[in-house]
Amino acid sequence: MGWRPALRPYLLIVPALLLTCGILYPFGLGLYYTLFDFSASKPQPDLVRLENYTTVFTQGAFWNSAWVTVLYAVGAAAAETVLGVSVALLLHRSSLVGRVLEKILILPLMIAPVIAAIIWKLMLQPSVGVVNHLLRPVGLGGVQWTDTPAGALLSSIAVDVWVYTPFVAILALAGLRSLPTSPFEAAAVDGAGRWYTFRRLTLPMLWPYVLVAVIFRFMDSLKVFDIIYALTEGGPGDSTVVLQIRAYLEAIRFQRYSFGISYTIVLWAVVYLAAMVLVKHLGKIQRKAAEVK
Repeated sequence: MGWRPALRPYLLIVPALLLTCGILYPFGLGLYYTLFDFSASKPQPDLVRLENYTTVFTQGAFWNSAWVTVLYAVGAAAAETVLGVSVALLLHRSSLVGRVLEKILILPLMIAPVIAAIIWKLMLQPSVGVVNHLLRPVGLGGVQWTDTPAGALLSSIAVDVWVYTPFVAILALAGLRSLPTSPFEAAAVDGAGRWYTFRRLTLPMLWPYVLVAVIFRFMDSLKVFDIIYALTEGGPGDSTVVLQIRAYLEAIRFQRYSFGISYTIVLWAVVYLAAMVLVKHLGKIQRKAAEVK
């Protein structure tokens, strides 16, 4: 064997190796910076080891941001899953209306989230927004959508749901169309009702597809920045300051660079652990779905 065939396997992994280095180098550098006290007021950083992390975990602001982040991620992922699967089940019944709705469904995904948030910010304006204008006939025309802590969080989740529910619906619809027909034909022969068929056949076999969508949306919602910042800028007060916005405020607005990066490292650890748990759960559901088929 010549030297070229022997060298080929090593050449094939070079792109993957370069990509891995391109990912790990900035991450490792960021991790290294968190060991120092580096800010605009301290251009010569001091080594503080893990002090940034201990300060993060002892701050009440961190726990408030962590709580808001979890509320946002769970609320958005749950609402998008329920609505997305419901829409997919409706569209699965082939009809002219369903085919037209499929084309319209992807429109929110074609708009940048920050633009969607700005559009909704205008629509939710208490005095001139179209939402209050439509609600005025039923006596709800004076709602301050983003001026209260609960309203700001719910409005942010609603915009996220508007943007990303089509993503869940498209994944669920693809899953529905890939299910085998033989179990449903056998259930029809046995006289099974629609609810029984849905609960015992459709849902168990569809779960792996739904859970993939849940994993993507939950992880993405944990890292949300653009929608909330464009809609509320983290307010009122710090009611919608999620961990990403807290990291931005510390690193960019307050120019405490090392401290801000510490927030992003903590967020990365949270997202990583959540992803590991969900992926492990996905494996179990896939095995159960295979047994149903």
